[in-house]
Amino acid sequence: MGTAQQHDRRPAGRRILSLFAAAAVTFAASVAFVTGAAPAAADPVEQCTATHGAVVAVDFGPFGGGVVRGCDTTPTTGYELLRDGGFTTEGTGHDGPGFICRIGSGSFNSGTQYPTPATEDCVLTPQATAYWSYWIASPGQASWSYSPLGAMDRKPGAGDVDAWVFGGTDVGGTTGRPTFTPDDVRAGGGATPSPSDTPTDGPSVPVGKIDVEAAARWVTQQLHDGSHVVDEGSETPNYFLTTEAAYALAAGGRSPALDKVVARLASGTDEYAYAAGPEEAPDAAAAARLALLAEITEGDPRDFGGHDLLGDLEKNVCPAGPGPGCTAKGDFRGASYGDGQALGVLALLRGGVVPPAGTVTRLTQLVCEDGSVTSILIGPDEFCDGDPMTTGLVALVLDEAGGHDAVVAKNVAYLKKAQLRSGAFPGYNGSTTGSVPATAYAAQALRALGEVRAADAAIWWLSREQLADGGFGLDEGAEGPALYATAPAVLAGSGTSLVTLTTKVPEPTEPPTTPPTTPPTTTPPPSGDGPNLRKGVAYLTSPANLQQGRYYAAGGPTGRADFGLTIDGAFALAATGHDNDALRTVVDFLDRGGKDGEARTVHDWTNAGSAHAMGGSMGKAALLAQVVDRDPRDFGGKDLIAGLADAVCTAKSAQPDRSCADKGAYTYAMSVFGQSLGVIAQVRAGEEKAAKAPVGYLAGLQNTSSGAWPSLVPPTGDADVDSTAMAAMALDLVPGDAHAAAVAKALAWIASKQLKDGGFPGAAGNSVNSAALAVQGLSLDAEKYGKQIAKARTFLASQQNADGGFNVAKEGQRGSDLRASTQAVGGSTGISFGVLARSLDGTTPNPVPSSSTTPVIVTPGGSAGGGGIVDAGGGGGGLASTGTQALGLAGAAAALVLAGWGAVVAARHRRTAVGGDL
Repeated sequence: MGTAQQHDRRPAGRRILSLFAAAAVTFAASVAFVTGAAPAAADPVEQCTATHGAVVAVDFGPFGGGVVRGCDTTPTTGYELLRDGGFTTEGTGHDGPGFICRIGSGSFNSGTQYPTPATEDCVLTPQATAYWSYWIASPGQASWSYSPLGAMDRKPGAGDVDAWVFGGTDVGGTTGRPTFTPDDVRAGGGATPSPSDTPTDGPSVPVGKIDVEAAARWVTQQLHDGSHVVDEGSETPNYFLTTEAAYALAAGGRSPALDKVVARLASGTDEYAYAAGPEEAPDAAAAARLALLAEITEGDPRDFGGHDLLGDLEKNVCPAGPGPGCTAKGDFRGASYGDGQALGVLALLRGGVVPPAGTVTRLTQLVCEDGSVTSILIGPDEFCDGDPMTTGLVALVLDEAGGHDAVVAKNVAYLKKAQLRSGAFPGYNGSTTGSVPATAYAAQALRALGEVRAADAAIWWLSREQLADGGFGLDEGAEGPALYATAPAVLAGSGTSLVTLTTKVPEPTEPPTTPPTTPPTTTPPPSGDGPNLRKGVAYLTSPANLQQGRYYAAGGPTGRADFGLTIDGAFALAATGHDNDALRTVVDFLDRGGKDGEARTVHDWTNAGSAHAMGGSMGKAALLAQVVDRDPRDFGGKDLIAGLADAVCTAKSAQPDRSCADKGAYTYAMSVFGQSLGVIAQVRAGEEKAAKAPVGYLAGLQNTSSGAWPSLVPPTGDADVDSTAMAAMALDLVPGDAHAAAVAKALAWIASKQLKDGGFPGAAGNSVNSAALAVQGLSLDAEKYGKQIAKARTFLASQQNADGGFNVAKEGQRGSDLRASTQAVGGSTGISFGVLARSLDGTTPNPVPSSSTTPVIVTPGGSAGGGGIVDAGGGGGGLASTGTQALGLAGAAAALVLAGWGAVVAARHRRTAVGGDL
């Protein structure tokens, strides 16, 4: 729910290599493995071990070859791993070398790159059924994951393995997987990390102790009026964090402070758990959290805040799925996240109720092959990538439910492998940084399930992370405390969990010997509850990102522009109005035929006027012209409105011609995003008649049952927040009320997908792109969806980094991403693309910086061979090719917010390396 890539066309120097254990390299699938032909810079495969370097494998099976693997002992990106591992690559004419269209190896057919020109001309982005898809696995992971980041954005870790497979994938990444396992190609001939590398009993660290009393005091200091938690800059209660505070206080027993918090939560039950109305299904996670609190504090969960919380949970279990509020049979309606499902089951168990059939089974369906549990309520057979935090909670609940010993044992085995040598647990697979919430939940589970040594090691690490004021930060080395981290740490330090936590009647105690700590000093909160847009704009316009102030680069030493991403940045600047001179500079560059480092103009990207004119790209460029009051009929020397009219398909094209998905589609607009952009541009130009067929085709792509739109065109059956928001903005612009009901249904569906922290699900997880687009979509009816918009803006603020940029998603690799940042900055304003406008009157374009201030960044090294590996969790799959950031296919379209189809492949996993072709 990618950024610029580095591209390198330097020829690969090669030397002769021997076959890798030719006689012993077959496995069950009879796939022969050979050591990749290594260029001068390649490392021998034997130098990559389970704790050093990374391995990449390329399957040439579809072309009559075997699986070739390579090694890089010092990988920096997945792209460099691929090339430094002994492989050559070629991009597309439209997207450049960053989008991997062909791969070759000197150990197969004399280095011929596949697919050959006779099969794929590599002029445009390959089709979703025949491209190089990108898969990853971290140490100990027994199955492949489709990477949510492109190979140029993923940072390989020691012991990681990457795989490139030619073919196609579906929306969930459940087809097209490698036919071999990560262990088959892992370092050391397929051996998994030894017990010394992945502790089975916990690291050998000293026993530590958490100062629970100090942590509880800090929690108390966070309460507004002593009764509830509020976010910075807000006066309304944050009920989720208030329940966390209550759990932490309950670990110390019954007290007046706890009673006051419980009373406040009871009075806010309607607002927190029944926001849709008393007759509607409650927010499952909220109802479960309140029911647990009642049970923990010896209250009545059947009469809490005037509601029978347990009864309402029982009544609102999905009989089937997918459907409104339901991903699959057995879900608590609207649960969305794995922890919400787990807490619902636990609340019923603690209340003496046998959970309805299917609710516990649903938890077992969230368990991935490696034993981890995914945080999102995925559907059956969807891509699964878990994390230690969710795994710890679900293991506790399954153990309490009983009858799932084998699954719980698998969960425990995963946790023991995931534990770092420090005793900490990472927030996500592949990370080497400790996470306080993940470590706290893992410690709770491990202690309850008899893994005392591993639990003690986790507590020792937590004790070192406790801050002077008693609180805990979210991540290793954090300098500021957070309630979301402190509450579970308190439970872990108290030797309890939500399964066993309970209060006792207060007994006289001795006065505390530890003096109260001084309340933490806090800085005034920023104005508003959303992201800091000025900082966001500063990040987008910084010289390090905006090349010479004119465009974003697609990577590599040639200065190739990513025109789709550049227009995304222009939309963000237009939405905020915080740097109109910078916006003017970008627009002038595009409109006046400015050329990038490869002498390409924006219309080498739109292909306007050519046989490969791309409807989505033309629509995007035309829309920018309309936003800033330039003439879309003469933008960059092309009449884009006439071009769009000519690009409307009159019929579906016959294979192998893939120019037209169907009648009414735009040529080469292979995503709902592209179709929506073309519609918006035509309607804004007053061409309602010419847009009639494209509007009809777009409207026909909506799932009439759920109200959602898919990512790809033609549709593949998925449902995507990003694309639904974009389509809603397009149809809302069409004159008349013919599409009013469709738009209303789309907005209701988007709102139903909001997660408890305000975010929205995308392929990359809890996606920044999806949240930003959801804000734009829901703002079409801001009066009705004001609360959801506010929560989403708060979520976006939580994902903004110190440099002003934004993470791709809440989970996964940290660090600011250009594409996610353009969407977050523009989307958080809530302005629809249908009405976005910014006058450039009175502006002055910025001067071109001297070359000395804008050095060209080149990729170190001289060979083109290489192996690529990325951390588990996903990566610019197939289409993700090399360096792009894969923002959630489902979010692919979103990810690109207008970036282009190239990024949307396989709906959730195929991402373009260069910004796509919308």
